[in-house]
Order: sequence, then C-alpha cells, then structure tokens
Amino acid sequence: MEIDISKLINSEQEQLIKLRKIVEQTIEEEKLIVDNLLHQPSEILSRGQTISDKVASFGGSWKFIITFSIILSIWILYNSFASKHLAFDPYPFILMNLVLSAIAALQAPIIMMSQNRKEEKDRKRGENDYLINLKAELEVRSLHQKIDLLLEEQIKVLFDTQAAQLELLKTIESKLTK
Repeated sequence: MEIDISKLINSEQEQLIKLRKIVEQTIEEEKLIVDNLLHQPSEILSRGQTISDKVASFGGSWKFIITFSIILSIWILYNSFASKHLAFDPYPFILMNLVLSAIAALQAPIIMMSQNRKEEKDRKRGENDYLINLKAELEVRSLHQKIDLLLEEQIKVLFDTQAAQLELLKTIESKLTK
C-alpha cells in the first residue's frame, strides 16, 4: 500500500509541474505579443510621403488658417487702399483668386495622399486588432482544453486515491474483525 500512496503523491506533483509549465508558457507567449505591439517596426517613408504628411498637418491646423487669413486680409487691404500705380491686384482681385485656386488645387491631393496612407495604417491596425482578438480566443480555448485535461487527471487521481483508501479501510476492517 505504501507504493500506491507514493504513486498518488508523485502524480499530484507531476500535475502541479504540468500546470506550472502551462502557466509559464502562456505568460511567455503573452509577453511576445505585448512586445510586438509596443515595439512595432518603424515605417519607412519616402520623401513625398514625408512632405505630404507635413503639408497635411500644417494645412489642417489653426496656425495655417490664422496665417492665411492674415495674409489675405493684408492682400485685400493693401490692394484696396493703395494707389493704382502701387496696387498689384486691384479689385476684383483676380490674381488673389488665381493664387487661392492654385493653392487649393495643390493642397487637396497632397492632403488626400496623406489621409490615404493614414487610412492604410488604420486598416493594418484593425487587422492587427483582429488577429490579437483571434489569438486571445484561441488561447482561451486552449486553456479550457488544458483545464479539462487537468480536471480529468485530477478526477482520476481522486478516484485512485479513494480506491486505495477503500482498500486500506477493508484491510483495517479485516484486521479488526480478526
């Protein structure tokens, strides 16, 4: 009977070792995911992409709006109140309309290029989020399977322990009845 009890104790220790390994492996896998998310590879931008990002960040800022409003106000005031010889764009400000149209025609596609690239980054970020969620779901399923296996082993050990105890009780009972 001594051998059976030591086997039961050894099987419990083996289960604890297996459980510890499972937990350590899960923690290690999660560290890899977190490291990959925190330290994403840096994006290599072409010169045009860098310029489009800078134009888009400046063109969509209050600094641009205020600066542009001041320049247009000075343009209009100067050309309205300057003498006809000094005014370079008299009313109805045809040159100013041409400049504004040219700026809008150039700025719009540049900003669109930057937005398209940022949209692509957002799409990739969404795909990464989906993959992370999928990995988490698979990990949860894996953990459920591992826990089920551990429970099955534990139930088996408990059943074997109970059988060994029953044998011991029968042995004790037989000795007592003699």
